Amino acid sequence: MGYKDVYQTWQNDPEGFWMDQAQAIDWVTPPKKALDDSKAPLYRWFTDAEVNTCYNAVDRHVENGRGDQTAIIYDSPITDTKSKITYAELQTRVASLAGALRAKGVAKGDRVIIYMPMVPEALEAMLACARLGAIHSVVFGGFAASELAVRIDDATPKAIIAGSCGVEPGRIVKYKPLLDGAIEQAKHKPEFCIIFQREQETADLIAGRDFDWHAVQKDVAPAECVPVKGDHPAYILYTSGTTGAPKGVVRPTAGHLVALNWTMKNIYNVDPGDVFWAASDVGWVVGHSYICYAPLIHGNTTVVFEGKPIGTPDAGTFWRVIEEHNVRSFFTAPTAFRAIKREDPKGEMIKNYDISCLRALYLAGERADPDTIEWAQKIMGVPVYDHWWQTETGYTIAGNPAGIEALPVKIGSPTVAMPGYDVQILDEGGNPMPAGELGAIAVKLPLPPGTLPTLWNAEDRFVKSYLTTFPGYYETGDAGIIDEDGYLYIMARTDDVINVAGHRLSTGAMEEILASHPEVGECAVIGVADELKGQLPMGFVCLNNGCTIPEDQIKAEIIKLVRDKIGPVAAFKLVAVVDRLPKTRSGKILRATMVKIAGSEDFKMPATIDDPAILDEIRAALKPMGYAK
Repeated sequence: MGYKDVYQTWQNDPEGFWMDQAQAIDWVTPPKKALDDSKAPLYRWFTDAEVNTCYNAVDRHVENGRGDQTAIIYDSPITDTKSKITYAELQTRVASLAGALRAKGVAKGDRVIIYMPMVPEALEAMLACARLGAIHSVVFGGFAASELAVRIDDATPKAIIAGSCGVEPGRIVKYKPLLDGAIEQAKHKPEFCIIFQREQETADLIAGRDFDWHAVQKDVAPAECVPVKGDHPAYILYTSGTTGAPKGVVRPTAGHLVALNWTMKNIYNVDPGDVFWAASDVGWVVGHSYICYAPLIHGNTTVVFEGKPIGTPDAGTFWRVIEEHNVRSFFTAPTAFRAIKREDPKGEMIKNYDISCLRALYLAGERADPDTIEWAQKIMGVPVYDHWWQTETGYTIAGNPAGIEALPVKIGSPTVAMPGYDVQILDEGGNPMPAGELGAIAVKLPLPPGTLPTLWNAEDRFVKSYLTTFPGYYETGDAGIIDEDGYLYIMARTDDVINVAGHRLSTGAMEEILASHPEVGECAVIGVADELKGQLPMGFVCLNNGCTIPEDQIKAEIIKLVRDKIGPVAAFKLVAVVDRLPKTRSGKILRATMVKIAGSEDFKMPATIDDPAILDEIRAALKPMGYAK
């Protein structure tokens, strides 16, 4: 069957479609029913089933003869370390850690916060929680103490599992003082902490509260897998709220298993045994879904990479990993490729490696500008698939179903809606818009299995944030268009559609034009206040390594490009050349913060910012233009 047939099969019988996919999972009590709509619009899936995630990700592969297959490849150019863990070894290690947690009183439904660097032990901690039916909440290693404290108070964990440190290029980030500070600030106190000591920085342990990772596992019986109900939360993942407190996205166990397993073949086109690599971090949803859970559930080998696209040691590190570990499908954020392109604009370094094992590159996490996609296609010689999803959904809303049928790529579009998602473009009144017109992207309820059923301890906030603006729909917060072929284009966050003298314009469309200039390595466009026109677009550009063209000439060329492509209605005249853009650690550009700086407004330092010093550089670039007063 081709894509249209599969999508039609889902549309004709959503319940039957997901019951069929559920057969690939090993159940303790199989589901008799897929959708539970008894609490609509709060829909749930497979609520009558019982299952264990860790069993499906680890034990069943050992029982089915895959024990000697590599489950995890650890590659850390930062610490010059490489290792491999088979499924059988992973089972032993996870059961042992779960046994230690159980011996200290962790049981089904308890929360455990995980605060770890990119090491295999981070995945072991997640799986050990899943083994016991404990609900984990991974917090990005190195997060500020105040932000960790907020998450401790919201999740109220019985235990915290942490690394002693993270290793970044040129520096060691000590996690333990941050953890101690967070526990001191938090009203809720965990009963105990388990600390994984790294040789780069061993932490002092507090007697009675802190236990060494290895010591705590001695002389304890390994834990068996504990069955949980289908709608039991597998984990809580905090996503930064646009206002105030972070939102705890809840991931339901059974739907998560069924949906993620389906994606590995149908979207990423890998078979069990193939090596799959997502270059992300366990602190983000991509790390949860595609470093830890989906590859292991599907019986793949997953790569845990502790490094950067450039500087560890150079812009060829991705190509080395792909060649060395025989990677079949590779998933990363466009910002990683922009960094490589800026460092090595002609792609010279790829010539030193043989990446013929690779079938495709998948990009997600932010808009993939056409210039980056074209550059990647040209130097890599494989299909480049943009796909779009959110922390809330946990996997692809719109993508190219390469394992069903590789659809023609339209550069700038993440392609089409996946089964389970009825994606529509709505106007402000909630009415569907004609093909090609810009509006709010919404998904008709119910959302498919594995997507968020609610927010942790915040059902009212869930309803208000996602289900109220367009009754009967999930509001994505993104704006875009669907063309006559059903291809979706994500143009901006809804907040990034700016109004210039009555014209609704997408900052994303302008960014595509800026990125098409041959000397622009990275860029961002924001809307700034203007007395006459309401808002004006302002561009920030980072130039390629080795660029020799004068900045004023590049600014003039960029302004002309926007005028030629969008027209005078864009009123695009403000351009700043900067060395770097403020980003989260996952590579998202902090546009909302830049808007506040430009407007001289107060703002809260984003918890996920990679380097706060960049904000001062942005402020300095804005001042000569009459902003950031």
